[in-house]
Amino acid sequence: MTPPCTLDDVRAALRLPAFDGPVAQRRMAPIARPMLRAAGRPEGPRLGAVLILLYCADDDLHVVLTQRPEYDGVHAGQVSCPGGRHEPPESLGQTALRETYEEIGVPPADVELLGQLTSLYVMPSDFEVHPFVGRYLGDGRPSFIPDTREVAAILEVPLRLLLDPATRAEEEMELRGGLRLPVPFFRVGEHRVWGATAMILSEFVERLREVQGTSESASHPM
Repeated sequence: MTPPCTLDDVRAALRLPAFDGPVAQRRMAPIARPMLRAAGRPEGPRLGAVLILLYCADDDLHVVLTQRPEYDGVHAGQVSCPGGRHEPPESLGQTALRETYEEIGVPPADVELLGQLTSLYVMPSDFEVHPFVGRYLGDGRPSFIPDTREVAAILEVPLRLLLDPATRAEEEMELRGGLRLPVPFFRVGEHRVWGATAMILSEFVERLREVQGTSESASHPM
């Protein structure tokens, strides 16, 4: 049985020295996914930030995810963390908080940022994404007000579910360009959480496993 996780565990996980974030992310990366931006591309990637928002209800930490609406775009219908494009002069942490407020209605003043994970590059949208972890400061579950233009559904996922190895699965999917390849994902109810979001969550849960002593050696440098 997956052991419960506390906010102290989360804080310790985010402070781990010498943790190899990219290796942990690659555990949930589709085969042949580029991890770096191609050399020689003009200018730089667009910058964005996302938030792994945690809240505690019934003595259990939960992660808040969103499902995007169906639209004509590369990420239509996918499950993601709240977040979006960086708008200077705000910091990337402020971007994550602002976008979370705009998408699901949780005000920045109600969230404490606990730390940051490893940034990763998303090739289809040419974004360098910076993930943050934060906790809801209120009691129990937040009152969500989703922006229906950006959010089709809000998923409230017990953190212990993501920590359970049985939640991970792999299926062949048709990716951009028509290629069919095996893709790892987290099975959350009827939803498949894959791609960049799964990679971000993979680093987060592997850090927690390291703290709890349930990590596999592949998630940490030798």
